Amino acid sequence: MIDLSPAQAADRITKLLAARESRTLDFKRISDKHKRLLETICAFANTDGGLLVLGIGDAKDLEVGAKPESRLFGVEENPEGFDDLRRQVLSRFTPAMTKLHWIRVACTLHNGQAGHVVLLRVEKSDQVHSIVGNGTWTRMDASNRELDASEIANLAYQRGVRSAASELVPVQLDLLDTPIWRTFVIARGLRAGTMAEQLQRIGLADIVGAASTATAEVHPTRAAVLLFADEPGSLLAAHDSRADIRLLVYGGKAATPSATPNLRKRPLTIRGPLIEQIDAAVKAVLRELEEGLTLASSGFKTKHVYPERVVKEAIVNAVIHRDYRLNRDIFIRIFDDRIEVESPGTFPGSITAGNIARTGSKARNPLIVQNLREFPNAPNIDAGEGVRMMFAEMAEAMLYPPQYKQNTESAVESVTLTLLNSNRVSVWDMVSDWVDRTGSINNAKLCEIATVDTLKASKLLATWREQGLLLALPDRGKKNMRYTKPMPADHDTDLLSREQDNKI
Repeated sequence: MIDLSPAQAADRITKLLAARESRTLDFKRISDKHKRLLETICAFANTDGGLLVLGIGDAKDLEVGAKPESRLFGVEENPEGFDDLRRQVLSRFTPAMTKLHWIRVACTLHNGQAGHVVLLRVEKSDQVHSIVGNGTWTRMDASNRELDASEIANLAYQRGVRSAASELVPVQLDLLDTPIWRTFVIARGLRAGTMAEQLQRIGLADIVGAASTATAEVHPTRAAVLLFADEPGSLLAAHDSRADIRLLVYGGKAATPSATPNLRKRPLTIRGPLIEQIDAAVKAVLRELEEGLTLASSGFKTKHVYPERVVKEAIVNAVIHRDYRLNRDIFIRIFDDRIEVESPGTFPGSITAGNIARTGSKARNPLIVQNLREFPNAPNIDAGEGVRMMFAEMAEAMLYPPQYKQNTESAVESVTLTLLNSNRVSVWDMVSDWVDRTGSINNAKLCEIATVDTLKASKLLATWREQGLLLALPDRGKKNMRYTKPMPADHDTDLLSREQDNKI
C-alpha cells in the first residue's frame, strides 16, 4: 500500500471532499458487509476503471450546515471490516483482479483524531469479472448495474475476450478455394492433406456435429472467410455482419447533413479478401491524397502531408482489430483538413484513447492477425509497435498526434481515428506536456508558458478545441475556463486519473 506525503494527503483530502460521485468515483464507509463495495470494484473493472474512496461518507448523507470534514470516518471506523474487505477482494472475483492499487491518505477524522482514508484505484480490465455468488456488474453515471447473460456475452466481445472472427460460419469450403488461399498454402507450407484438413490444422475450421455421423460437416471460421473468400462481405451479410470498406471524399471540413451530401465523388466500396482489401484501400486513399482537393472557395488544392506509413497502419489496424460481429462497414472519410478512419467496435481489453499511445493496440482477432502475417507481402508484422510508430511518425513530420475517439452512443459502437492535416505549432508541445502533468490549462497559463498575449492564446485555444485536441472543462464561466485533453491519460503520479483530478 502506498502512502502519500503530508502535503499530498492534505491536498487530496480537500479535493475529495469537494468532489461528487460519478462514473469513475465512489465514496463508501467501512462496515461489516461488503456486498456493495465488491459490486463497485467489479463495475469499475468491467467499465472504464475508477476510484473507490474508503472511509468517507456520501455527501448526500451530510446534515444541513455540517462541515464537509464531518464525512471523514476513516478506515479506523471498522479496522476488522477493512481487513476482511481486502481478503475478499483477493478471493471473491472470477477471474481474479490484478490491476488494483491501494493508496493510504492520512487525515484528521470527524472526531478530531488522526486516521486514514484509503483510495482503491481499479483499472479498466482486459477481462470480464464476476463476483462469486453475486453476478457481473457494470458502472452507470454514479451507480452500479448487474448484467444479464446476453449483456455479459456482449461485454466479452467488447473486451476482446471473445472474437467473432474465431466463430464457425456455415459457408461452403469450396468458396474459399481461391488464388489467395493457394498463395497462403505455399507461404505457410501447408502441403499435406485436403483443404478441410489444412484449415482444421491451423485452427481456421472445425467439424460441426459428431465426426462419425453422416451429417458431420467442416465449417470455416469467420476469419477464414475474411482471409480467403473473394467476396467475404457478401458471404457474411447473411450472418448479420459486414466486412467491406467505404471510402468517402468530402468537400470542406464537415459532412453536410442534407439531401445532397457534399461528396466530391461517388463513394467507393472496397471488397475482397483482407490482404487485397487492405492493399486496395491504402492505394485508393493515397491516390486521393496525391491528387489533392480543390477548395470550392479559393480554387486552390489542399496538400495532404500525412506520412504514408501512418495512413497504411491506420487502415490495417481498422481491418484487423474491428469487431466482425457488428453489421457495419469500415468508413474512411477524407476532408480538407483531416482523414477519419472509423472501425466498428470499442477499444478491446484495457485500451483507452488516453493510453493507446503508450500501450499500443491489443489484438481483438488473433486468428486474423496470426494468419495475415503469413502472406508473402504481409501488411502487418504483429510486433505490437504499429500505434507507437504512428505517433512517432506524426511527431517527426511536425503534425499533431493521432486522435482516437470511442463512440458508444451511436447505433453501432465504433472507434474513430483522426489524422489532422495541419502542422502543429511548437507551442503545442509545451501545452501538451503541461496538460499531461497538471491536468488542465487556462488562458493565463498559456500566455505564461508560450510568451504570447491573451488574444493569441485565445485563438490558439479555439483552434485546438475545433481540432478536437482540447476540450473545455464543464461548469465553468468564461473567465474561469480551463481546458484538458479529450480523454484522460492513465493516471498521474498520485495514482489518480486526470479526469478525476480535474474534479478532485
